[in-house]
Amino acid sequence: MQAATVFNACGVAFGPDEVALVRAAIEQAPPPNRAEVARRVCAGLGWTDAMGQPKLMSCRVALLRLHRAGLVELPAPSCGNGNGKRLTRTVELPEPIPLSGSVEALGPLELEWVKGRERSALWNRLIERYHYLGYTPLPGAQMRYLIHAEHGLLGAIGFGACAWRVAPRDAWIGWDEAARGRSRARVLNNARFLILPWVQVRNLASKVLALASARLREDFPRAYGIEPVLLETFVEVGRFAGTCYRAANWVEVGVTQGRGKLDRHKRARLPVKAVLMRPLCRGFRRVLCA
Repeated sequence: MQAATVFNACGVAFGPDEVALVRAAIEQAPPPNRAEVARRVCAGLGWTDAMGQPKLMSCRVALLRLHRAGLVELPAPSCGNGNGKRLTRTVELPEPIPLSGSVEALGPLELEWVKGRERSALWNRLIERYHYLGYTPLPGAQMRYLIHAEHGLLGAIGFGACAWRVAPRDAWIGWDEAARGRSRARVLNNARFLILPWVQVRNLASKVLALASARLREDFPRAYGIEPVLLETFVEVGRFAGTCYRAANWVEVGVTQGRGKLDRHKRARLPVKAVLMRPLCRGFRRVLCA
């Protein structure tokens, strides 16, 4: 690795000193596994979140990118990373009882913050079974909710770390690369939103999005010590119109190029998606670009 070379991963610049630290962590980790390497690298770099906790998930992603780039040699994964595997935990799913009418007739809606293994397994299974994209772990800091009313469970919604680069979003915000690296933790991505297929209630989806926006401003700082100021989502053009997002005051700022984050050679052909944003406060640009 040449002295002037810097490899950027997950918001951290890995120059020669940082790569040397990673290599030392790999050599010294007892036992030699990736989790222990990530703990040592976080400690060595002082890589923590706003509450002082090591950012182990981001670190492990960065280590894998360094490994794939040939800059370090990670130990073999001890138990796999779960990619491509189906969920195995047994979960009882709700009975498919048709529900229609207006959202007002449902009575109060409740967003249950998903905590604990049982509720997490239920959220995961619902997404795997009924969401068209299926289940994959949400990236980075995340918030997941189950949607309830008196009639029972209605669906699930989840937010994770925002995309690293999205041209129309970045132009709309007006931040540069340095500001994005500092502030992207304040932008959350609505990665999954599911209303169960037998629930056909008018205006329910937009109502849930409004409730989720309010809850995130309370719950995310409690969980991670960071106040979110902006939400993003991606709506596949031709499959969905994004009507519920627009009704909940989300604004479309452009479309993706249909390449995906790993397309380095500009040859991938993925679905084009509309980029929709929802500010959580009036001064979000000032906060993100500071």
